[in-house]
Amino acid sequence: MLRSPRKDESEVSGKDLLIDERRLFEELCTKHWLAAGFQRVKKNKGSPGVDGVTIDEFERRLDEELSRLKAELESWTYQPSPVRRVEIPKAGGKGIRLLGVPTVRDRVVHATLKLLLEPIFEPLFSTNSYGFRPGRNQRQAVEAAREIVAAGGKPYVVDIDLSKFFDRIGHDRLIARLGRTIPDKRILRLTGKILRSGIMAHGLVSPSTEGAVQGSPLSPLLSNIVLDELDKELERRSLAFCRFADDCNIFVKTPKAAERVMANVSGYIEKRLKLVVNRDKSQVARSDRVKFLGMSVMGKSLAISRVALNRAMERVKELTPRGTHQSMEATIAEINKWYVGWSNYFEMTNYPAQLKKIEAHIRRRLRSRLVDQQKSRRNLFRKLVKRGVPRRQAAKAVYSHKARWALSNTRAVNKAYSPGWFVGEMGQVIRSDQQLAHWFDVQQWIRLA
Repeated sequence: MLRSPRKDESEVSGKDLLIDERRLFEELCTKHWLAAGFQRVKKNKGSPGVDGVTIDEFERRLDEELSRLKAELESWTYQPSPVRRVEIPKAGGKGIRLLGVPTVRDRVVHATLKLLLEPIFEPLFSTNSYGFRPGRNQRQAVEAAREIVAAGGKPYVVDIDLSKFFDRIGHDRLIARLGRTIPDKRILRLTGKILRSGIMAHGLVSPSTEGAVQGSPLSPLLSNIVLDELDKELERRSLAFCRFADDCNIFVKTPKAAERVMANVSGYIEKRLKLVVNRDKSQVARSDRVKFLGMSVMGKSLAISRVALNRAMERVKELTPRGTHQSMEATIAEINKWYVGWSNYFEMTNYPAQLKKIEAHIRRRLRSRLVDQQKSRRNLFRKLVKRGVPRRQAAKAVYSHKARWALSNTRAVNKAYSPGWFVGEMGQVIRSDQQLAHWFDVQQWIRLA
């Protein structure tokens, strides 16, 4: 049953491995598996934990560190360090998200555990679960939601939001769920030690009596183990659903059925899973009014949600502040870096006009800066004429008593600083012209709820 070690254990992927589930702990306590865990940690990068040791520093003495980890695990003297608490502002300034940063040596143990456990649990998970799983992603989840709605008959969505899910995972219930599949009790004991390692914030250590650390390589797998119980219950009730991590949408035929499902499933989550449903953020609505992973299902098509578009507009504003001394070239380079990543995900929309809107907004923000840089209307007039704008048209715009933002959208300023100038001379990245197979005509707009 056990796989034979490879010469280069950095290539261990966790797929198609023959593992004796009764001897998982022995596998964990081998340097070749710990080395594979380290390679995962190195690939994911990350900052130091409470001990201040970086990944590079750990790697420089890798053989020594792995030998020490192996000895501590075998003798049960291994003691996970408290995780370093980090506060990350949420998008739109809506509070903060609490993350935890384990030490590198602890992350190696977490990652190795995940490598061993994931092939065991993967075949057991629901096909409707897409988050934190090999070969599955957000695009697949959104497409699955679109297919459910496009098939007809289930236009209403039960959108259930779990309040502080990772912080409220019950340790005893999680260990019990693990124990149903994992016969090696030593793995359960070690997982318990990891979950109870404590949290360091502002120099003080507090015990962790519940929750799984967001920032641990192991937590995504543990979260799926917890929520697989919900998946199985929804399947037992023959409900159509898509889940990505703790973001779950259930699709039903009528508003009355949606309200009933919301009440019943919320009760199950709180009474059986001992988690908390955020009643303020949970909702029942038609699919085109619900945001799922940044997208809205508009019948048979997909569109970037209003919330995601507004956040993109705010991000453009942050990247183009007033009164900056940054050069236009540097600003555009920074915008391009953000926009390429953003558009790579949101190009799943069927409406390229939504991308075109963001690109136009970027140009208007930059035109507004260019107008402001001229300091006086006379200088602006001269600049526009120099850039090929007819004198009468330039004068009409400049001396119209319009403020900077209004001036940035006049025909004269648009002519002087055209889309072609931004793209050709300044290097603005454009994505709305790709003509992807699933896109409608770029002129076709969608009205969002």
